[in-house]
Amino acid sequence: MIQSLLIANRGEIACRIISTARRLGIRTIAVYSDADAHALHVRSADEAVHIGPSPVRKSYLLGDRIIEAARQTGAEAIHPGYGFLSENAAFAQAVIDAGLVWVGPNPGSITAMGLKDAAKKLMQDAGVPTTPGYLGEDQSPERLRAEADAIGYPVLIKAVAGGGGKGMRKVDNASDFADALLSCQREAASSFGNDQVLLEKWVTNPRHIEVQVFGDRHGNVVHLFERDCSLQRRHQKVIEEAPAPGMDADTREAICQAAVRAAKAVDYVGAGTIEFIADGSEGLRADRIWFMEMNTRLQVEHPVTEEITGQDLVEWQLRVASGEPLPKAQHELSINGWAMEARLYAEDPAKGFLPSIGRLERFDIGPAYRVDTGVEQGSEISSFYDPMIAKLIVWGPDRDAARLSLAATLERTVIWPLKTNAGFLVKALHHSDFAQARLDTGLIGREGDALLPAALPSAAALEAAAARLAAPGPMAGFRLNAEPRQDGWFLLDGAPVKVALSASGECKAGRSVIVAENGQSWLLTPWRAGGQGGGEASDGAILSPMPGRIISVAVTAGDKVTKGQKLLTLEAMKMEHSLVAPFDGTVAELNGAEGGQVSEGALLVRIEKAVEN
Repeated sequence: MIQSLLIANRGEIACRIISTARRLGIRTIAVYSDADAHALHVRSADEAVHIGPSPVRKSYLLGDRIIEAARQTGAEAIHPGYGFLSENAAFAQAVIDAGLVWVGPNPGSITAMGLKDAAKKLMQDAGVPTTPGYLGEDQSPERLRAEADAIGYPVLIKAVAGGGGKGMRKVDNASDFADALLSCQREAASSFGNDQVLLEKWVTNPRHIEVQVFGDRHGNVVHLFERDCSLQRRHQKVIEEAPAPGMDADTREAICQAAVRAAKAVDYVGAGTIEFIADGSEGLRADRIWFMEMNTRLQVEHPVTEEITGQDLVEWQLRVASGEPLPKAQHELSINGWAMEARLYAEDPAKGFLPSIGRLERFDIGPAYRVDTGVEQGSEISSFYDPMIAKLIVWGPDRDAARLSLAATLERTVIWPLKTNAGFLVKALHHSDFAQARLDTGLIGREGDALLPAALPSAAALEAAAARLAAPGPMAGFRLNAEPRQDGWFLLDGAPVKVALSASGECKAGRSVIVAENGQSWLLTPWRAGGQGGGEASDGAILSPMPGRIISVAVTAGDKVTKGQKLLTLEAMKMEHSLVAPFDGTVAELNGAEGGQVSEGALLVRIEKAVEN
């Protein structure tokens, strides 16, 4: 068995690998960039090596630095994780040439499956069913147009070196083909340095089915059954599950054996995934499932396979890389129950799923069966890397049990101040088509705004949160609607909102509470001075309603001020908040300066009330 392992990756997959390695008694070495100096994977490893600045091209994509780090630390092997250099044949060969163990497939296998056109031809020769299309060398627009006409519209144009949804265009009719081809070629050249394309028949009601395969250096290849990754947004997987809904025994046998033939055709060693496209218009049928591509690495969604088979795929990788035979034969593997995984991202669905970057001040995951993450409360979500916060994995005896368990986990997740896709995932899980396994890759695209979470919390959630702010102590014994009601003004993520609360309730300035509902979180803070600002108190103490940055100061110590006069402006939650004087008086104390960071509840200004004559 390997004794020491360098993980050439970051985040949750690095932490995931470290966890298994530690259980097996293997010493682990992490690598990190400037942005990851205090990251969880760095602190979890036995040793860590700095490899460069924050951008990936200056750190995690520099294979020579990673190999040098392995030499410096005496690492015996390198595990690439997924992404970055995991499917880079040249890097794999460099690792081997350096006398290190490469925890992955042979470089030749990576090369063979790296180009979609060559891989498709190889699969045809191996008897693996492939989608009708064109793979020819002639890349002239005229030839490609003629082939598309012959295939019949709609057709799919795909970059031969593509991946991650890039370099793909659906063409519905002949008149759109020329423009779509040019657009696809430009994107392919920019993303992959290769503008060659192939054509495939567009599949009606497409489902994305993939099979986990594993090979060793003794000629053994097995499958660990299938996963369904049909729920996608812009070709990116959102929720994955295993096994695939509606897969009968005969169809499963056909697709899984096709995956094994595909792996054997390239003498595959280690973990790999054969991806298929299925026409689900008449259910899953063996004669309507076709090879799409092979991922020559561990997949992001591998945990759902682990949960239904009871196998640790990272352990399998390490054992195979050490020269051991596969831990199980095919007849020893079986499916138990159902597993689902959701990818929790720091992104704002209301703003086109743009990344939400910053510090995780609050990070509470609901009661998940399993959480794979590379962050913790207090961690920074950086603009340099993929904004995935965690993978939430659940297991249940059947699909509906797993689905409801995952929804409950997401509904009870509290993350602040960053926005996440948790509310979006909850709505997707409860959508009737997903609930009844009426799946295809276009479901999210068709539903559009219907899957976006609510912009505001419910009235009940707001009232409960306001009551917590008004309560003198813990919430014990509080009864909603037990007393006469009155309207109070609050700031909800910086925006004014009117909330009903008990007539006897008196909110304390500077206090705030997180309103959490269905996976979404908002900050609720009392708002004073007739809606003119936040954080003002009757005793003249102006407290920061939330963490933020002072962007302007309008007064100095000793200034005379009048009620409602602006004192300073705070930037928080990407919004500006003006804090004003609660009454006429004098600035007796002024803390903080323009550009300064302040924490929630910090005393910013104190006003002494003017003496009445």
